[in-house]
Amino acid sequence: MNPVGRTTFGVEDVMALRSQVLARSSALRDVRSASEAGRAFAPPQAPGAGFASTLETALQQVSAVQEHSSAMQVAYERGAVTDIAQVMLARQEAGVAFEATLQVRNKLLTAYQDIMRMGG
Repeated sequence: MNPVGRTTFGVEDVMALRSQVLARSSALRDVRSASEAGRAFAPPQAPGAGFASTLETALQQVSAVQEHSSAMQVAYERGAVTDIAQVMLARQEAGVAFEATLQVRNKLLTAYQDIMRMGG
């Protein structure tokens, strides 16, 4: 991509990197949507076990995303992974998953507090 001996990083280089990141992000979305479509056909759970198991599954998925991000970062630091875009994408994904988990926790806490106020 860059000629040998070239030390500047131009707009063309940035745009090329951007298009690579967008292409990989699109491929990741396609893989993720295909895997989620496969999960949509899971057998229904028994009533009462739905909320707890759904919450547990969601927390396990967030934990797995964070572990993957950590593994990617360690692999990059060791030189096993040389694509910084993959590492940054994994970090962003882990950050978004964690932020979403915090928002769900906050909503559940607010709902619990509202219910407790109604009883008294």
